[in-house]
Amino acid sequence: MVQGPLLFLILLLGVGFIVLATAKFKLHPFLGLLIAAFGVGIAAGLPLNEVVQAINQGFGDLMSYIGIVIVAGTIIGKILDKSGAALRMAETVLRVVGESRPQLAMSLIGAIVSIPVFCDSAYIILSSLNKALAQRAKVSLASMSVALATGLYATHTLVPPTPGPIAAAGNIGASQYLGTIILIGFIVAIPVMLAGYFWATRVAAKIKIEGEDSSSPSYSEVTKAFGILPSTAKSFIPILLPILLIGTGSVINYLQWEGAAAELLLFLGSPVVALLIGVFSAFPLMPAWNKETLTGWVGEGLQDAAIILLLTGAGGAFGAVIKATPVAGLIQNIASGGALNGPLILLIPFVVAAALKTAQGSSTAALVITSALVSPMLPQAGISGAVPLALVVMAIGAGAMAISHVNDSYFWVVTQFSGMKVADAYKAQTMATLVQGVTAIAVTMLLWFILV
Repeated sequence: MVQGPLLFLILLLGVGFIVLATAKFKLHPFLGLLIAAFGVGIAAGLPLNEVVQAINQGFGDLMSYIGIVIVAGTIIGKILDKSGAALRMAETVLRVVGESRPQLAMSLIGAIVSIPVFCDSAYIILSSLNKALAQRAKVSLASMSVALATGLYATHTLVPPTPGPIAAAGNIGASQYLGTIILIGFIVAIPVMLAGYFWATRVAAKIKIEGEDSSSPSYSEVTKAFGILPSTAKSFIPILLPILLIGTGSVINYLQWEGAAAELLLFLGSPVVALLIGVFSAFPLMPAWNKETLTGWVGEGLQDAAIILLLTGAGGAFGAVIKATPVAGLIQNIASGGALNGPLILLIPFVVAAALKTAQGSSTAALVITSALVSPMLPQAGISGAVPLALVVMAIGAGAMAISHVNDSYFWVVTQFSGMKVADAYKAQTMATLVQGVTAIAVTMLLWFILV
């Protein structure tokens, strides 16, 4: 079997193949990951039957404890989207924050809505509201657009039950610490959201979008066009209830409480059960329980989940092949030399994720691939437990933010629905995501100093 620096070269070539195949030749990341897994395993000298076994086991093991969670999260997001609950949440936040601070309101709206809803879809849903509020408050549309886009982006890459962070947690063996990851995700996401808000008000506000002063639907017309919106309580419950259940389970597990009540709350707080309860708590948002909603809406959620499931499983397969090679021993030697001690170790997943994100465009793919790559090194570097693993997920998410540009579908959603020119979008949106990524890793490293 291959040993030493040559093994690192093989791993580097495997990652390079994934980036080249997905960014240059537009191969789907699922196939890119599988081909790389076979290629790395064979080139490293693993017996052929062990390569196949590692890939099957890596794919299946990850799906066994994270698959249903991802599916449930996407179904919740789809119901919030189709029912108008996302717009109701936006309206509620706007009332609380006040229209005198429209950019801050849009940042907060984005951060809340993007927890269960993909940021691309959420931006489209809220685009009309964003334009109407910009016209009503007489502020720059570019500023409002970047505030919304960066607010959505902050939680999209950092806070479960968004699929990317969940998949990363599963890859590094931290799915049982999902409550801690949610809590730390919120702590990191707040300054990241504010960094985006700062960029929106200081830089994007100077950009003029052609035609932004022309007549567009008013705020009231936007909300009326959606029909009768669900109540505020019904709209927020599908997000807050699973988070509350998972958080309660994490607290009970940490305090090691025992008894029938503790056992029941641990059951309800397991991510699979909590997210399924979230799905059923979203059912009252449906205008009717019929084929269109119970089959159609849920079916659309399953379609959204399918790509994430395949990416996550392929990432698990790639990670399993890496673990089967002697790379763990090499990492242990480096770790024992002190090179990977302290918060500086977080820079490794950050840089890898940032390189993958910048090269191939998908934040979710960057989260999945990076977590699969760094998973073998974590035990060897002495990283275990809820808080350290949660901070690793944050470091990966920070890298998966930087940077969004022309190979990212979200970049085009923001430019097309806001009307920004590409050159202006580079100054406003692309640079904002870089600022957010740097902010996220800085806050994550600070938390490592404080908590670990």
